[in-house]
This record gives sequence, structure tokens and C-alpha cells, in this order.
Amino acid sequence: MTFMTKTFVLDTCILIHDPYSVYNFEDNDVVVPGVVIEELDDLKVRQDEVGRNAREFGRVLLKELGSGGDLAKGITLPGGGRFWVEANHCDPGDLPKFFDPEKRDNRILGVAVGLKNAGRARTVVVSRDYNVQIKAMLLGLKTEDYYHDKIDFQGLYTGFTEVEIAPEEVDAFYRNGLLGTDRRDLMPHQFVLLKDLINPAHSALARHLSGQFHPLVHARSAPFGISARNKEQKFAMEILMDDGIKVATLVGRAGTGKTLLAIAAGMHKLLEEKAYKKLLITRPIVPVGRDLGYLPGNKDEKLRPWMQPVFDNLDYIFDGGADDDPLLQQYLEKKIIELEAMTHIRGRTMPRAFIICDEAQNLTPQEIKTLVTRVGDGTKIVFTGDPEQIDHPYLDSCNNGLSILAERFKDEVLAAHITLTRGERSDVAEMGARKL
Repeated sequence: MTFMTKTFVLDTCILIHDPYSVYNFEDNDVVVPGVVIEELDDLKVRQDEVGRNAREFGRVLLKELGSGGDLAKGITLPGGGRFWVEANHCDPGDLPKFFDPEKRDNRILGVAVGLKNAGRARTVVVSRDYNVQIKAMLLGLKTEDYYHDKIDFQGLYTGFTEVEIAPEEVDAFYRNGLLGTDRRDLMPHQFVLLKDLINPAHSALARHLSGQFHPLVHARSAPFGISARNKEQKFAMEILMDDGIKVATLVGRAGTGKTLLAIAAGMHKLLEEKAYKKLLITRPIVPVGRDLGYLPGNKDEKLRPWMQPVFDNLDYIFDGGADDDPLLQQYLEKKIIELEAMTHIRGRTMPRAFIICDEAQNLTPQEIKTLVTRVGDGTKIVFTGDPEQIDHPYLDSCNNGLSILAERFKDEVLAAHITLTRGERSDVAEMGARKL
């Protein structure tokens, strides 16, 4: 038989990244090899996002797909294609001799070879594991990444643009503090450099909202003595200090000041303005290089090495005396300022909190969703990170949660984004970020 539709064979990493991925292949057939179910069964005991997604896919199989259907023979998907769990693998003789038949990746590829030999010439292996993709190509199989949640990182929304206007309009903006525009392509809270058509030096910085250009209100703010050093940091300060913006994303290379600005603004909002009842700072626990293993001590002591970059910023704010400042220590002890691992966020509801999620580029879109849905009334959440420095094995600049959040929320009035480009940490740090 010749099958005109494509047949997608899913690797385990796809399902632990997105347990609902089987619904995203339109009218094509989707196959999960039986060995993948075995691998998910081993992973389900983990107390992290991998374990949760392994368990969630099991629920999808039983509650949504398996009810009233036959998982082995095939179930019709909402898009018109069919889904089944393939228990049969190809003859080991169909694989090259150097392919270990006991390895699960090779058994997954064996399913794809078997389907192709059975007449499904348009069989595609879907994986984010580069080695699996290479071996699939060696077998003459087509292979693809999972593109459903990918965005074009090079074209990622920056939150800033330039607009050329007549000289008298620049004067009117300075005179009236407001300027109307008919530009339909501008996003809410998108920052704009208004440039004189004739004299480019005659310009103004503004923020777009509801068809009007507004002057910056908080650009000169200096919470805890931390002030903006360039226009992107001015835009970031505008986002951080505006309580009407509930979701903020700051993207930038190392040393651009995104974390420092966020912490300083959060401390000011909590301690000076009393706008929030709690400052919560969290980071994903993803090691760089080889992990050191288990750490001694209680939860706070175990968390300290992972949160050290946060303490470094607090030291900078307190002029090197964060550990000795009695007021800061009191706030930490009373959990008014709280440092927490992402693992412990699930299930919590946080009203009237200023939340900072640092290194958010190491979060999956599902983990970002988990954190955003924890937000209670009166809460502001800020995500910071560098999508070009990702330590997660199955994420890249195009599919990490931070990039996707910035792109998908760009047209929301409650959200704002800015990409910081200029390093301010030191000349050496800027040179390293640019050259390396």
C-alpha cells in the first residue's frame, strides 16, 4: 500500500517537552513506539517537569485518546489523522550492525524503518536529539525537529523601533506630552525613538499605547541608587516601575543589567512604595557543566549556590553589605523577600507579589505557563534571561519559554518586553559577550 499522508514517529524527548504534541500534526498520522512508553514509565517518578510531563502524557493516553478507542489499532485525532502506539519493531537485520539493538533510540528508529518498509514512504522521525536525527538520516529516514512551539529568534520582537516624523510633530510631542499616531503595526508599550525627518538629532523617546506616543515617566528613576545607563535600560526601568504592566520580559546578553534592574525595582516597590507584600526571586536549577551532586544543609543552604548570582546583585545594591544588613536579613527570615527554586513554585498562588524569574531561558514553555498561572491579584512577574546562553539539553534560542513568552505576549496590554543590547557590567564583560 502507498500512504499519501505523512507518518510522524515521535521520540521520547518530544513528549517530555510537550505531552500534548500528538495533537499538533494536523491530518497526518502520529506514532509513538512502545519503547517510548517504557521510557516514560521510567521517567514518571521524577519530581520535576520531566516527570510531570511523563505522567501527563500517560493521562492523555488513557483519559483522552484511550477512552473508547484502541491504542494499538489507531484512534482518529481531532485534526483528522490517526494515532497509535506501535508495539512491533523492525527486523534487527534491517539496521546497520553497529546499531546496538538494545538501545532505546535504535528501537525507536527501528519502528520508523518498519513503517517505511511497510509502504509508509513519507515516514518522518521527530526528535530534538541531534544524534537520533543523524542516525535517522543514515537509515535514509526523513527527520524533523518539533516546530510547533518554535519562533524565529533572529526576528524576535525587541520592544523598540524608530519612527520618523515631521519636525513640528517632535516639537508638539515635547510641548503637549502626547502625540497621536495612525501606525497600526506598533504594539502596546512598544518603545519608540521619534526622529525628525530633517534633523535626526532632533528626537524624543516615547512609549506607544492606544494609538498615542507617551513620554517616559520612570526613565530617570533610581531605585536603591541603581539608575539607567542607556536607552534600553531606560525602557526596562519604565516597564519595571509601571504597576499597570503585570508581565515583563527582559532579554539581553550577560552584563546588560537585566537582573540588577529587576531586583532593584522589586526592592523599591516592596520596601519604599509598599506596592507589594512580597518579593519572590526564583531561578531554574540547571547546572552549567558537570553537576556537583547533593549539597549539604537545609533548603536555604542547598539553594544558596544556585542563588549566588542573586546575592551578588544584592551585595551590589547594598554596597557589599547584603549579608550584614540587619533589615535585609530580617526580611529574608520573615519571607518578605523570598528566594525559591522553580521546583517548589507549583501549586502556589501568590497575590500582591513582585516575582522575578531569572535565567528564564532555561525554562520550557510549559514551565513558563506554570509560573504565569501562579500569579494572583495585584502581582507583577518579571522574566529575565539570555536565549543565547541556554544550558537545558533540549532547548535552544527558538523554543525556550522566555523567547516564546516575549513573542506571544507582545500584543497584550498587560505585558511589555525590551531587549537590552549594551553591556554595562564592565569593558571586559562586554567584550566577552560580544566576541565569544
